[in-house]
Amino acid sequence: MGPTTGTGTRYDTAISELWSGLARTLSELDVAASEPDVLDQDDAVAALRRLQYRLHRAREDAFGLRPPADAETAHAELSAALKDARDATAEVAEVASIWGAEGAEPLLYEWRGALFRVRLARLRLAQLNLAPAVPPSPTEAARAEIGPALASFLLALLGAVGFVAGVTLALWPVWVGSLAAVFSAILVYRDA
Repeated sequence: MGPTTGTGTRYDTAISELWSGLARTLSELDVAASEPDVLDQDDAVAALRRLQYRLHRAREDAFGLRPPADAETAHAELSAALKDARDATAEVAEVASIWGAEGAEPLLYEWRGALFRVRLARLRLAQLNLAPAVPPSPTEAARAEIGPALASFLLALLGAVGFVAGVTLALWPVWVGSLAAVFSAILVYRDA
């Protein structure tokens, strides 16, 4: 069994869910950080505040996870990176609300760095290879299971046809052999 969180969910699954919720937030923040003119729009500061809150929630979610021993350092780095990105976003939003995009320009490099640090921390967690081996695709699993099931079906079918033929023609060795085929079909299916 893999590493767990406090709720019994696998750690790697919980981190994947955390990242899937965070990916859009980071994309929107990256757009604002790479195009500072966006900060002069009417709703830019409100949008930054919403994104700041999403970063805050992501950090809380990450804080609630219990990482496995080999991931504790990388997990702490992710948590710290989320905090720094949240704080940098708050600072940019505050400055942009007062002085606009021109006033926030000196903060952009630090802000971009904080956002990059979140992605880097996520990459370090991914490199730990916490994810379980990829399960076989449903088609591969179905192919692997079809052999015994098909053999069982054919044995049962031949046994039923042989039994009817043996009883109709009054050939007791045929119908006894057919019963044996039906019973072996049960054994083949049960072992599958």
